[in-house]
Amino acid sequence: MFRKVISFMLLVGVLMSLLSTTIAQDEFVFGVILVGPANDRGWSQSHFEAAEYVEANLDGATKLVFESLNPADTPETTLLDVVTEMVDSGAELIFTTSDSFEEDTNVVAEAFPDITFINITGSNVLNGAPENVGNFNGMMEAPRLIAGCAAGLATETGQIGYLGALINDETRRLAASSYLGAAYCYENYAGGDPAELEFTVTWIGFWFNIPGVTLDPTEVANEFFNQGADVIISGIDTTESIVVAGQRASEGERVFAIPYGNAGGCAEAPEACLGVAYYNWGPAYLDVAEAVAAGEWEQSWDWIEPVWDEISEEGYYTGEDTSIIGYIHGEGLPEGIQEQLDVFAEEMVAFEEADEDNSMDEESIYLWQGPLSLQDGTELAADGEEMQLLDIWQLDQLLDGMTGASE
Repeated sequence: MFRKVISFMLLVGVLMSLLSTTIAQDEFVFGVILVGPANDRGWSQSHFEAAEYVEANLDGATKLVFESLNPADTPETTLLDVVTEMVDSGAELIFTTSDSFEEDTNVVAEAFPDITFINITGSNVLNGAPENVGNFNGMMEAPRLIAGCAAGLATETGQIGYLGALINDETRRLAASSYLGAAYCYENYAGGDPAELEFTVTWIGFWFNIPGVTLDPTEVANEFFNQGADVIISGIDTTESIVVAGQRASEGERVFAIPYGNAGGCAEAPEACLGVAYYNWGPAYLDVAEAVAAGEWEQSWDWIEPVWDEISEEGYYTGEDTSIIGYIHGEGLPEGIQEQLDVFAEEMVAFEEADEDNSMDEESIYLWQGPLSLQDGTELAADGEEMQLLDIWQLDQLLDGMTGASE
């Protein structure tokens, strides 16, 4: 366990400025610890909105939120510091909202065995976590296939840039899903040769820009466009890709971007947005909060599928959807592409419905089937073989056909 020594008064000053304070004893108090700011229009904002959703739908619920727990913004504050303050303020349930917090969540959970911890999107439970730790994740691979399809349909240069965060199993998996969707739709709908499609991944080194530590995502996005890409798919928490695309589109360039994480991601530049693969964490948060409040929570690792009917209904998000993941069509979609995306989503839903009787470890996701190989040439799946979900979860390289680092 790591813990930096800071003065008690400084800690209280930092934490109490970000946590709600006066907590009634009969309320259900829960904490949400964000890796970034609550208004990033991406990952962290989606978790903040989920906390608001719980407050609105669970009687007596009160949220405590700590923003931007990361080495750049709060270098002297640890997860243990934040959790201690939340528990002292009455929290019974704490969501740690990044796999960057995965290992430390186990440590603090051991220090507070009566508190329930949910790490999103780690593998704590699969790897032997304390009994008071759970995990859930959304099967973002499905909306990422749609995002890739949108990019494959929209590109005229045959060059797609993927703006990646840091490199791990999850980020490789989502980048690979985007590639599979792009290659399929580039060939089957746009009539291109998938062998000629250039799908380049550049990792910045963290979930968002840290000056002097990561690559600057604004510079990376501009470099993609300068080198001939006309679509960028974002895999980072923030919106630099769509901002850059919007700036260049306003100057007459035919360029697009697909932001990530939040239903409002297109708002920065709707005219250049092909859509957004979003999280709607509220229903999953509420399920856990209700179980903890009722004393019925049990440890689990949950990889939550979309509500397939919602993901196939024209891809629109109303704010009332029960699916925790989805894809929203962007205003910047060139003519005819939305209809093709809807057909692609219907194909994906039909595949999943045909596979719905299988158990969790046998189910597969559309297009994750052979022939597939890793970057080093290792066969991942033979021709016609469907990959099991847990094999996809542990993807340790990018796929053959993708350009970029795997580790």
